[in-house]
Amino acid sequence: MAEQEGITVKKSDDFSEWYTQVVQKAELADIRYNVKGFVVFRPWSVKTMNNMFKVLEDELESKGHMPTLFPALIPESNFKKESEHVEGFLPEVFWVTKTGSDVEKLEEPLALRPTSETAMYKMYSMWVRSWRDLPLKLYQRCQVWRYEGKATRPFIRGREFYWIEAHDAFGTEEEAVKQVKEDMETTENTIHKKFGIPFIFFQRPEHDKFAGAVHTYAADTVMPDGRVLQLPSTHLLGQNFSKPFDIKFIDKDKSEKYAWQTCYGPAVSRIFAAVIGLHGDDKGLVLPPEIAGLQIVIVPILKEGDKTVLKKVSGLYKKLKEKFSVFVDDRKEYTPGWKYNYWELKGIPLRIEVGPKDVKNKQMILVRRDTGEKIVAKETDIKKIASVMGDIQGNLMKKADEYFKKNMGEIKNFDDLKKILEEKGGLIKIEWCGNKECADEMKEKTNGGVIRGTVFGKEEKPKSTCINCNSKSKSVVYIAKQY
Repeated sequence: MAEQEGITVKKSDDFSEWYTQVVQKAELADIRYNVKGFVVFRPWSVKTMNNMFKVLEDELESKGHMPTLFPALIPESNFKKESEHVEGFLPEVFWVTKTGSDVEKLEEPLALRPTSETAMYKMYSMWVRSWRDLPLKLYQRCQVWRYEGKATRPFIRGREFYWIEAHDAFGTEEEAVKQVKEDMETTENTIHKKFGIPFIFFQRPEHDKFAGAVHTYAADTVMPDGRVLQLPSTHLLGQNFSKPFDIKFIDKDKSEKYAWQTCYGPAVSRIFAAVIGLHGDDKGLVLPPEIAGLQIVIVPILKEGDKTVLKKVSGLYKKLKEKFSVFVDDRKEYTPGWKYNYWELKGIPLRIEVGPKDVKNKQMILVRRDTGEKIVAKETDIKKIASVMGDIQGNLMKKADEYFKKNMGEIKNFDDLKKILEEKGGLIKIEWCGNKECADEMKEKTNGGVIRGTVFGKEEKPKSTCINCNSKSKSVVYIAKQY
């Protein structure tokens, strides 16, 4: 193992450098892969992301979704069926045009999926024939590829990312709208309650909706540098895809109708960036127990010739592994202090220390990663460990919620808006005329401030004029700088 070096910059002083160091030193990703914009996700991040996937998949399946896997290649003819969709994604598509050692040209170009509507809906048209076939609720865990022109950053923004996409078809518009709300509930139950990431669901403005959607709703959180990071989005597709893809069914009244559709996409690799940023501290990662790749590390403090500590640790490990993911770090080549720093950098929620004194006193020392607090517990008190883990989970969620609330505000003066977006960032409530040209002008004037949309489910009537152009305001929206 290489020599370990801790984080050398404070998160509050330079978040960008802090983030880079955490990704590198906690061994989360390696950017040295020789294709620009593509990175290697290392085991420590993948173990946690696998747990995140499972949480999301369990929630989706509890709500009637079923897993599937579709090909990564999409024929150009499929891709071009929905005009708005192809126009929106065309600049981002990677195309496969040749194959084989003789470089034989394909009869039809194939797109590496930027998203799977045009792959899945071709098949939906074959599977949906009757009202009995609905609702059809499928999801897949997969990679997608988009030629991202902006600067890439591990987990935050890349040309390849890992996500879940759920695609649903219904017999009525009402069912589709209900599904959008269910997607928001799924996001709350998983990303907030399990991952500890706070957010607000916005209805995106018309000029910023998903290509081909009737409406787009997206969850935004605020990172430590004041920029917002988009988490899952859910889209009401209406019949915009069912008509060109011929997804229709015979209803109970014997009439032929087109299906109503939705899609939902939690990008797990990007959500992991929020876990890094919002929970981490100056020592490195801090992982919520619900998703940590490893929940508990036991560090035995050994004296030469004394076997009682290892015997005690072995018994403790056997008890704990029934409920938790546990690792005993009994490596002799590293000191206990080195191990403490190493596992703190990795973000393990709970460390248990056991030395000769603890064996004698029939106790163990519990060390919380979130607060650093040391707790003396009886060696048989497994319930205490479970209680502490619950406290850690709750504390991380509480701290993230408090940070999120502190980084929301309301501004009525444009100069003040520019200043706060430049110095602090966050989500700022303003009044807006609703015109795209005005939104574009604000983005330029504020060096990146983007209209995020109106808060879903909260109707706020404008009372004044647009903060930028002073014409009559049409909506109360939030603006922020984004990744």
